[in-house]
Amino acid sequence: MYFQPFYLTCLAHASYMLGSEGIAAVVDPQRDVDIYIDEAKQKGLRIAYIIETHLHADFVSGHRELAERTGATICFGAKAGAKFDHRAMHDGDKISFGRCVLEFLETPGHTPESMCILVTDLEKGNSPWAALTGDTLFIGDVGRPDLSPDYTSQQLAGMLYDSLHNKLFKLADDVQVFPAHGAGSLCGRSIGSERSSTIGKEKQFNYALQSMNRDEFIQMLTEALPERPAYFSRDAEINRAGAEALEVLSPLPALTPEQVEKLISGATAEAILLDTRPSTEFFAGHVPGSVHIALSGQYAAWAGALVGLDRSVIIVAEDPERLDESRLRLTRVGIEKVIGYLSGGVEAWQRSGRPVTQLAQISAGELRNLLTADEGVQLVDVRRGAEWDSGHVAQARHISLNQFASLVGPNGETARKFLAGLDPTRPVVVHCQSGYRSAIAASLLERAGFPTVVNLTGGFEAWRALKLPVALQEAPTPERGAAHAK
Repeated sequence: MYFQPFYLTCLAHASYMLGSEGIAAVVDPQRDVDIYIDEAKQKGLRIAYIIETHLHADFVSGHRELAERTGATICFGAKAGAKFDHRAMHDGDKISFGRCVLEFLETPGHTPESMCILVTDLEKGNSPWAALTGDTLFIGDVGRPDLSPDYTSQQLAGMLYDSLHNKLFKLADDVQVFPAHGAGSLCGRSIGSERSSTIGKEKQFNYALQSMNRDEFIQMLTEALPERPAYFSRDAEINRAGAEALEVLSPLPALTPEQVEKLISGATAEAILLDTRPSTEFFAGHVPGSVHIALSGQYAAWAGALVGLDRSVIIVAEDPERLDESRLRLTRVGIEKVIGYLSGGVEAWQRSGRPVTQLAQISAGELRNLLTADEGVQLVDVRRGAEWDSGHVAQARHISLNQFASLVGPNGETARKFLAGLDPTRPVVVHCQSGYRSAIAASLLERAGFPTVVNLTGGFEAWRALKLPVALQEAPTPERGAAHAK
């Protein structure tokens, strides 16, 4: 049997292809589906099945386009309410092709329709050797239980407890676990960095699978949940209806500095200027008010969380290749209102006589000196709660990056409340773990009108490297385990 994982780092998303005797199934496909079609052709396989473990909320799936281009049958949990032609799967249903047998388990909890897929290779034996666990069971974590409009978090957490104990716990300890997401995904709370595990290892090391009763599990899983990006509910509905075919994206129009200025200026600006260049280039000079999300990290996920799906976007990129990549990644989370790019980039903007802005950076040693001298610096840690609890600078204020979303749109009550605790007359230093997320936060604070915003080079890792003092959370919650995000 052929088995191939595909990992999309930008979204911390794992999809899979399984094949036997010329037939293949694709599980949890990403938006752009050529990767599966090309792989199947290379391996001499015909994609006959497309399987979704649930209605994904953090990305737009390519199931509908892949089905249209291959003639494959889309298999969805019966409770998903999918609005396109599909085969509704129930607990215990099976699909067989060649020597491969796929058995569907209803495992509600992350979402009501969640399913896990047991994989049996008849060449190896008659028992499952792997479980594709979707967002039910991650490596070191389980799916968050707050993504359904029809059930409370407590109700879903109870379902998840039952699914884990009544379904997955019954599998042999050596069954391999392959989830739909890895470290950094907001579908969990502190997902590990490994790409696979076993049922036995998860029983031993996963905090959510330790000995506790149902009520204790519900309380543990529903307290201190990480922020839920607003675009999650939109993506789930797009996936329920089936996204339109992506096919080949038409060329973006080149916009002059004058055109861009008109579109991004004023309280009722029509568009957001999204600067996707490396942070060093952005800090050296950028268009005032632009939002910076570097293409290098989890660009698409942060764009979805902070920019959203409804705002028109103009891209700043270093070259045509990165422009195309930026746009493609945005479509993977449902951002399709990209209306053009700044022709000639920031250099053209500057040549036109328009101003550029710079942002400063500071080393960990320099920050330590400022804090010691009590220079009135405000330090903001934008990491996730789990990271904060595992160690932070004592003088820092914790505001996770997801909370900065209110600073992207027009000034409103939410943004004013968010800024109430920060003094615009005093310098603000921002940091994350390594510098990627704090660069985003710095651009948003500058956009909100803070005149002196400084980024900590190297982030908290640089602070630790100098063996500077670290404070710990006195009573960490389960969400605050070992987090992995960028």
